[in-house]
Amino acid sequence: MWALRPWTRYTLLVIAHMLAMGLGAAVLQALESPPALQFQMKLKAELAAFQAEFGACLPHGALEELLGMALRAQGHGVSTLGNHSEASNWDLPSALLFTVSILTTTGYGHMAPLSAGGKAFCVVYAVLGLPASLALVAALRHCLLPVLSRPGAWIASRWQLAPSQAALLQATGLGLLVAGTFVLLPALVLWGLQRDHSLLEAIYFCFGSLSTIGLGDLLPGSGQNLHPVIYQLGQFALLGYLLLGLLAMLLAVETFTKLPQVCAMVKFFGASTPVTAEDQDGIVSQDELALNNLPPATPASKQALACRQASDDCK
Repeated sequence: MWALRPWTRYTLLVIAHMLAMGLGAAVLQALESPPALQFQMKLKAELAAFQAEFGACLPHGALEELLGMALRAQGHGVSTLGNHSEASNWDLPSALLFTVSILTTTGYGHMAPLSAGGKAFCVVYAVLGLPASLALVAALRHCLLPVLSRPGAWIASRWQLAPSQAALLQATGLGLLVAGTFVLLPALVLWGLQRDHSLLEAIYFCFGSLSTIGLGDLLPGSGQNLHPVIYQLGQFALLGYLLLGLLAMLLAVETFTKLPQVCAMVKFFGASTPVTAEDQDGIVSQDELALNNLPPATPASKQALACRQASDDCK
């Protein structure tokens, strides 16, 4: 059978990825261009009507300058549109949520530093904090993944499933658990609390947060005129949701990457190099570990082994 060279495989993979990006861009362009143009035309019409009614009372260009300043302030999370719950953008809950969005690379973009010192601190904080966060996640994954694997291992041993089927069952179960607990359930709660957002928008926010996309166009509590205490409690709840949800999402992704089908696909794109002595030692170590984890032999199996040895001696 004709085999592809590694560089050919990598080239095909890059081409497929670029085609997928182009397809996504084409679909988004087809879906979003008409409503964006419609919204732009509506905004221009509203601006023209406002200038026709109040233009005589305003100096030339004053309205555009005010709107530009408001948009620049909005980009840094500063707004004076009457939302008293967000009068202080850098209170403790908001600052904690901002730091967590940096360390988890979510980056909602709903607020940003204004001072040069704040921007420099964000760079240093991210450089030091991201490796520490990755180390913490790796340690938690090492502790939690074996615990979460026990139900799947018990079901596989009870139903006598093949290793590949057991791995697929475990990954599917963990994926459904994470999707239900950290996507669907929080989306239903968010939809019930904020009726101005649809269920699809709530699911969109939850998935965007846990996948670290964090577009920032939808944020719970924004523009709701909530009491400051309720708003700050909501910020703390969002903080806990991000930390727990991202850990659960990483555990689910780690489980899916261990599937034999995924490993076979990765191996297909890997370089076909001969097995070295170091790799052979690793294989032997894994075999020894697997043998050590085998259950102890039953008396019947021991008796059969003794009979076989006796027959070999007679020969």
